[in-house]
Order: sequence, then C-alpha cells, then structure tokens
Amino acid sequence: MTERHHHKRHPLLRIFSLLVMTIVLLAGSYGVRIYSQTQMAVHKTYDNKVVKKKTVNLAEKKPFSVLLLGTDTGALGRSEKGRTDTMILVTVNPKTNHTTMISIPRDTLSYVDSKLYTGATKINAQYTYKDVKGAVDAITTLFNVPINYYALVNMGGLEKIVDAVGGVDVNVAFSWSDPYSQGTFTKGPAHLNGQQALAYARMRHQDPTGDYGRQKRQQEVIAAIVSQALSAKTLSNYGDLMNSLSDNLRTNLSFDELVTLADQYRGAFKNVTQDHLNEIGAYINYQSFQVPSTAELQRVSNLARGELGLATTTLDNYNTKENALNEKNGFNWNSDNNPRYIVY
Repeated sequence: MTERHHHKRHPLLRIFSLLVMTIVLLAGSYGVRIYSQTQMAVHKTYDNKVVKKKTVNLAEKKPFSVLLLGTDTGALGRSEKGRTDTMILVTVNPKTNHTTMISIPRDTLSYVDSKLYTGATKINAQYTYKDVKGAVDAITTLFNVPINYYALVNMGGLEKIVDAVGGVDVNVAFSWSDPYSQGTFTKGPAHLNGQQALAYARMRHQDPTGDYGRQKRQQEVIAAIVSQALSAKTLSNYGDLMNSLSDNLRTNLSFDELVTLADQYRGAFKNVTQDHLNEIGAYINYQSFQVPSTAELQRVSNLARGELGLATTTLDNYNTKENALNEKNGFNWNSDNNPRYIVY
C-alpha cells in the first residue's frame, strides 16, 4: 500500500496553484487593471486545439480531472520539445471538498504508436512522439480514467517566473552539490533567485529518493512562487510575472473556467491528498524502466475513478497484458536487483 500524505490547507501544487490562486485571486484582490492584465495573459496560455475537452459542467460543481505536465528541455513552441519529466494526474471533487494528486514516474513503461517509432517507451516520451495528446491518451489508457483538462509548463520558464516574484524561500532538506543541475545547496532555510530555484527543482541524481525527491522540491518551489505572488510587494513586477506565465504555460482551461474554479472549487483545493504510482526498477533490452504491477495500476485506477464518482473497472491494457506474460514466465515483483522484464 502506498503512503498517502494528507494536508488540510496545502496549496494545490504546481501549475494549478499558479493558475487558480495567483491568476484569479490576485487579480480579484488588486483591481480592474490587474484583472485585465491577468485575463490577457491567460488568453495567451489557452490552447484547446491539441486536446479536445471531455465536457464537464463546472457550473454545477461536477468532479473533474486535469493532467499536469512539466517539461524542462526545450521551450514551448520549439521543434525540440523534450520530454514530460513531470506527470501528475489530479482529480478534484467539490462535493467531498477533496483533491487527489497522483504522480506518475517519468520512466514508467508505456506503449507508443507514432510515425517516428512504435513500441515500448518510457511514458515521458509520449509527449515527444505525439505531443500533449499522446501524454493525455497514455495516462487515460494506463488507468482507464477520463481526463478533462491538461496544463503544460516549460519548467525552464521557472527561472523567469521566480525572478518576477522576487525570489522564493525554501528549506533545503540536506546539503548537496550536483554537476548536472550545477547547483550547490546547504541544509537549512534559503532564499533562491530564478537560476538557483531551477537548479534546486531539477536535481535528481543526488537525492536518495530519486524522482520522488525531485517532485517534492518542485512542488516546494511552486508553493513558494504562489506565496510570493500573493504578496503585495509582487505588484511592482506583476507585468513581468504575467508575461513569464503566458510564455511558458499552455492549457485548455479558459479564463472563465478558471474563474469558476476559484469561486466554486476553492474548498476542494484546500484539502489535498498526494499519492504516487509505485513501481519497481527493471531492465528492458538493457535499458532501465520503472514497471508497475497490475495490482498497483488497479489500485490507482480505483482511487482516481472513485474520486471522480465513477464505478471501478478491471484494467485491460498494454501494461496488464505484458505483466501477465512476464508473470507466467517467472518474473519476480519482489526482486531488489532490477530484474529483466521482457516485452512480448
């Protein structure tokens, strides 16, 4: 059973925090001019052409889901898009006043069928091969969960956003120096500028918990951005903040929908449970993957569908079929030595 963390007043992490809290609440607090600036910036982030919405009536406070995607290689609009190293499935239920965030590790085994390549791949490559739609479809299939919305952020844009809010305060859990992110940090409280915050959020190799540790630090940075953005001293740089946001974010949530969320779903955003897909490391054709068991996939599917008010269904997809074939041939889910997993 995975460990679940419950926070009564935890800000909705990552993009949703910046969207719902900063964009709407800040605008509503500081007048018509800033509200207008906010509306214009959000219009620039809106893109409903890539992923068609699965209709949900927000005005009637229906539960909904959103897939949060973060890429830190390549800027939005470039041909070299990179991969979505951060993937979080969020379900929001205003009737139970509850939000669940489920992190999916970037190296999760997935199947892609594209013009460039067809076969087994890591799930973070779905975006590379088939854009946002590929990432959304992959998560939908993995858990049999409808996804209503998506939000994609270029994590490289974090540097500009952090500088626009005057830096962020974090609490470094342990001292570390990382040649990949080019960051050096000492245990304890720290105030970070944009460049430092990006290095802090990107580090993975020196963290004893790997990707899970990186996700926590990225969430910490986003929460700190929200805190700074909601402070009065950010007003002098508000134009820079909105420009940075519009340059590095794409979503199929419209401004009017965000206003509805801020008005009708605020209680659910204050009551957040964090979860993640548990997996084991395995080698597929001499390459390291993360492989989830069928039982774990079913657990997450049941959780997400339940939060959306949907009945549970038995999963039958690429991963469950490959799992069955591997188990038939003696694959050991309890192995600690990165066993070989065969794609049939």
